[in-house]
Amino acid sequence: MKFAVLGAGSWGTALAMQLSRNEPTVLWGRNKAGMDAMQESRSNEQYLPGIKFPEKLIIEADLQQAIEQSDAVLVVCPSHAFGDILQQVKPLLGERPLAWASKGFEPGTGRFLHEVADEILGDSVPMALVTGPSFAKDVAMNKPTLVAVASVAKYQDFAKQVSLALRSDNFKAYISEDLMGAELGGAVKNVLALATGIADGMDLGDNTRAALMTRGMAEMMRLGEALGCKPETLMGLSGLGDLVLTSTGDLSRNRRMGLALGRGQTIEEAKKTIGQVVEGIGTTDEVMRLAQKYHVEMPITEHVWKVVHDEMTTVEALSALMGRELKPEFD
Repeated sequence: MKFAVLGAGSWGTALAMQLSRNEPTVLWGRNKAGMDAMQESRSNEQYLPGIKFPEKLIIEADLQQAIEQSDAVLVVCPSHAFGDILQQVKPLLGERPLAWASKGFEPGTGRFLHEVADEILGDSVPMALVTGPSFAKDVAMNKPTLVAVASVAKYQDFAKQVSLALRSDNFKAYISEDLMGAELGGAVKNVLALATGIADGMDLGDNTRAALMTRGMAEMMRLGEALGCKPETLMGLSGLGDLVLTSTGDLSRNRRMGLALGRGQTIEEAKKTIGQVVEGIGTTDEVMRLAQKYHVEMPITEHVWKVVHDEMTTVEALSALMGRELKPEFD
């Protein structure tokens, strides 16, 4: 199956490289000058400098041409741009199935991305999500990586096709029928990575990081239960696995944002330093909306939200969390 990967940032480029290790793959980006530069250098020097493209990777700046050369589409963009990209894709998609590797919610509405896709494309289009603990640089460098490919039950055949298209000696994709659980894990972990980053930026130590990851995982599980997600999904690659990577790996943009906030920088100062979209900032709003809607207690998420919105300092948030009443761990 030949894919058109839409989105030439670090993650889109890395996934296109992985797919092209097996079959010819088209990588599309909206910036023609940037795509021309990639074609000339056979690398993405802006996001993945020095890592050369496989021979089968095709660079394309025309969206229609990219899709017409493909059997399936893989969208890799920030969650806030997901709906706009699908609107552009819709008249060009034809009978092609569509996957995405974006994490987060639709800003303002809090909708899951599969709900956005269903509304724009209809539920007759086979769809799947690629998610899990996977830094773009490691994938581009062909380092061993495990991810999950999730879809609803009726489109498991497409999920298997995506998994096979990605498969190599150093890359394996497990299959899941719990699409919502996989989406939830990939979104909530970004908020929790902000929390652990803040703690590390404040130099609170390894004990604090472990506590935040564990209690943050409990928050993810509670919200997942309220939404009807499978607990094993959240304990798998798309939940716990992604949380561990994003909370401890310094390639994580969300962790780096947290580190900056913990060291006293503002969000705007940190954004300039990081230079890429930090999904966790916007995701805090949507996770809090879900928590309030389903009456789920998520104190770590709540206090990250307060720090992000300047309602608390990091020191005040720490004090408030440590001052919570004693209760059973698994209440």
